[in-house]
Amino acid sequence: MAVVLIIDDSPTELHLFQNMLEKAGFDTLVADSGEEGLKAARTAHPDCILMDVVMPGMNGFQATRQLTRDPMTAGIPVIIITAKDQETDKIWGMRQGAVEYLVKPIVDKKLVAMINSVMAA
Repeated sequence: MAVVLIIDDSPTELHLFQNMLEKAGFDTLVADSGEEGLKAARTAHPDCILMDVVMPGMNGFQATRQLTRDPMTAGIPVIIITAKDQETDKIWGMRQGAVEYLVKPIVDKKLVAMINSVMAA
C-alpha cells in the first residue's frame, strides 16, 4: 500500500486530507510543520508528499527545496498544495522541486489521480 506524507500546519486540513486519502486506500503520515515533515520524510521515506505552502517557520517551498536536494528524499515526488491560485507560486514551487501543484479546495478524485500519476512517473 502506498504511503503519503501530508505536511500542513492546519489540523483541519490534515484531517481532511488524511480521511480523503485513507478512503482511497492510501496509508498516511502527517506532520504539522516543514521541519517535522523533513524528519518524517527521512525516517519513513513515503511514496509521495503533499506539501502546504504557507506554514510558520519553514514554509513549503523551503521544505520542498531541502527534500529535493537531500539524496535520501530526492526521489519522493512532492505535490504543492496551496490556497493561492497564482502562476508565480506555481512556478516557484516547481523550481523548488515540486512535481505538481494543486489549489484548495481539493477535489478528492483529482488529488487521488494526481498522486497515482506522480508515483507512476
